[in-house]
Amino acid sequence: MNARLIDTLELPQALRALNAKDLRQVADELREELINTVSQSGGHFASSLGANELTVALHASFQTPGDKLVWDVGHQAYIHKMLTGRRNQMHSIRTCGGLSGFLRRDESEFDAFGAGHAGTSISAGVGMKVAMEKHSPEHFVVPIIGDGSLTSGMAFEALNHAGALRLKKFIVVLNDNEMSISQNVGALSWLFSRTLTGETSSRARDAVKRLHNRGYIPDLLYKAVDKAEELTQGFFSTPAMLFEAFGFRYIGPVDGHDLDALTKALKNAKRQDGPVLVHCYTTKGKGYEPAEQDPIKWHGVTPFDVTKAEFSTPQKKTATPSYTGVFASALTELAQKDKAIVAITAAMPGGTGLDKVSKVLPDQVYDVGICEQHAVTYAAGLACEGFKPVVAIYSTFLQRAYDQIVHDVCIQNLPVVFAIDRAGVVGNDGETHQGVFDIGYLRGIPNMTILSPKDESELRDMLQSAFTYGGPVALRYPRGNGIGVPCRESLNLIERGKAEILRTGSDALLIGFGPVVNNALSAAEQLDRQGIACTVVNARFAKPLDADLLSKLLPKFPIICTIEDHALAGGFGSAVAELVQNNNIQTTTHIKMFGVADAFVPHGSQLEQQKLHGFDADSIAAYVEARALKRSQVA
Repeated sequence: MNARLIDTLELPQALRALNAKDLRQVADELREELINTVSQSGGHFASSLGANELTVALHASFQTPGDKLVWDVGHQAYIHKMLTGRRNQMHSIRTCGGLSGFLRRDESEFDAFGAGHAGTSISAGVGMKVAMEKHSPEHFVVPIIGDGSLTSGMAFEALNHAGALRLKKFIVVLNDNEMSISQNVGALSWLFSRTLTGETSSRARDAVKRLHNRGYIPDLLYKAVDKAEELTQGFFSTPAMLFEAFGFRYIGPVDGHDLDALTKALKNAKRQDGPVLVHCYTTKGKGYEPAEQDPIKWHGVTPFDVTKAEFSTPQKKTATPSYTGVFASALTELAQKDKAIVAITAAMPGGTGLDKVSKVLPDQVYDVGICEQHAVTYAAGLACEGFKPVVAIYSTFLQRAYDQIVHDVCIQNLPVVFAIDRAGVVGNDGETHQGVFDIGYLRGIPNMTILSPKDESELRDMLQSAFTYGGPVALRYPRGNGIGVPCRESLNLIERGKAEILRTGSDALLIGFGPVVNNALSAAEQLDRQGIACTVVNARFAKPLDADLLSKLLPKFPIICTIEDHALAGGFGSAVAELVQNNNIQTTTHIKMFGVADAFVPHGSQLEQQKLHGFDADSIAAYVEARALKRSQVA
């Protein structure tokens, strides 16, 4: 049995001494190890398999970490982690205290830029390259971006800027895993671009340029030759026309699983005297047939049996439905009855549940790509013409469309419903994906209504109610399953701004917002066994608050707590404190706020994250018990 080459590679520098055959062996070994490792740990899978050879080629071709590889998102960067000194830690990925599932500058010097959201790599790369021209101009900057991320408007803004700057040693790698281009056309295009960017052609171009600079070739003739080359490349390769328009020299498409072709393409790219785009096509899930056949299912995985391609903990049919699933079901019911209801997703139909809605109502669901800003303003336009748009989007991604929420929706008081999925702590995705800022960035906007259900049944009622409020509505709900309450077939309307009392007691007041109301109820049950009786309020709304109910309750209790799955700064608890101040409500004690402290939430399970920030049931109960004991001792 041959020795494993990857066991001899501590860092990617060692790749550069290997021949083509050895590089292919390294790629094969990395793929096998990735499959075995992720099958035990879970994590982002299909994208990293698809970028395997590309990652090897990049580290073999560039002098990392001096040369900067700027990965977009990070879904595709597991092989990169394995090649940069983290192979022995891959089993810990996305677990509390383990490796991040994305890129982190503080995790490795090879992680040039931290990223969890799409479309950032080219912009960050432009900034790096402009700075590096001052202190290390000899180094390359190489953003790697997927075709899905390229739908982001930010990516095109960055391409436009990079082309205008005529950046040298700046190479964008487009990892295209969904292109539908025939083999002959692709081969011809690559053959021709290889001819244009090869060593002989590049030397000839440099020579002509030098002659022109010395005055031996007239300016008119030089421009004509350059234009003819540009038009000829565009004729043979349609993508080249687009990227050449941005000022990039185009190379590709290249087979992203052919190491020889990749290394040649990158070698040619390094010869160019301006910005370059290398277009490589890959197969998502490459090397593991189930992932190739269904890359969406195998994009992010839990542990699985490699041989059987079966997940170790398959979801049971009788399992409690997820909040996302309940939302999708309720939206389908409502949209079937009202054709004016339409749903919009920014490239996340599966994650938001709109794929299920689309199967039933394909003409009432729109996927606009990774374009959150466009999604919101598009919804505003629909609302202007009498439609009832629902923008289904993760809390962390809605941040990217803040100006559109303010300017295009709320100022005009348009009836757009924002179905904010993954609100609150989200678990293993870590800092870049936590949905703990939406109350804070939405609560200050006039005309906005913000509500959140205590359980899945109330989510259904709230969705129907949102269409009756006559303006912008933000309906936030968490990642994961509901608590298991039965969902009524009929839907009930919830009056805007009205809370409800779930439990009564005279010793403490617990005011919860969203599903963490159940943390308050659990804490109240624990405290009841200690002889401490709590009133528990399901606030339902963060804006507007139920001022009448809270004004009556707050002065009565010696212990007052607010509980939210959100950052404390500017969140629900802050809204309650503002109500007390603005309405001059006389309380006998300060308000203790439970929620996310002023820190980014690291990856771990949702329960671990709640405990870390102290808004789980045990932490709430412990605080109230300690306060009650202190009061009894003073008395």
